[in-house]
Amino acid sequence: MSYNYITIEREYGSGGAIIADRLSKDCGIPCYGQQIFEKVSQELRMSVDQIENREEKVTNSFLYSMYMLATMRSGSGDMLTAEKKIFLSAQKAVQDFAAKGSCIFVGHCASEGLKDRKDVLRVFIRSDYEHKKQRAISEYGIPEADVDRTMRHYDKRRSSFFYDNTSKRWDSMESYDLILDSGSMGIDSCVQILKSLL
Repeated sequence: MSYNYITIEREYGSGGAIIADRLSKDCGIPCYGQQIFEKVSQELRMSVDQIENREEKVTNSFLYSMYMLATMRSGSGDMLTAEKKIFLSAQKAVQDFAAKGSCIFVGHCASEGLKDRKDVLRVFIRSDYEHKKQRAISEYGIPEADVDRTMRHYDKRRSSFFYDNTSKRWDSMESYDLILDSGSMGIDSCVQILKSLL
């Protein structure tokens, strides 16, 4: 089966964004990641920095549930938090971009926005620790002393955001159609495999 859309979730340092960018150039189709932030920014009249800071906040806590219950009882008309508004706006942006034709999405739980389509390949990019560490240092400019903390921080944020908005585990095989190990396979091989499926 060939696919018209690829959604990519990735571990920090695995090179998922690099793979998406190369695939986009090789196939001549757009790749959306930061552009989703920009579209949400225009719609909600918030800066991209504000959105990035709020988008991945966890709201599936007991305290949040109690807050929402109290809000409902008070008769408040607006039941959505800023984080949920951002998520829904991002999902609309994903659908709008997809309506233009074949493309690649990086992050933002894009597979959730396209869950009713049959032509979407849901991909997770992972890698071993050493490859991720070296990429974080050499390509992302993270000081070696900060690598472990940075990787844990971003992976936790991505995992929490994914679960909060999909009720699925971010790193579970059941959440994806294909899982690629960029450390053992290499970036180029990952690109070629995905290219063959588009």
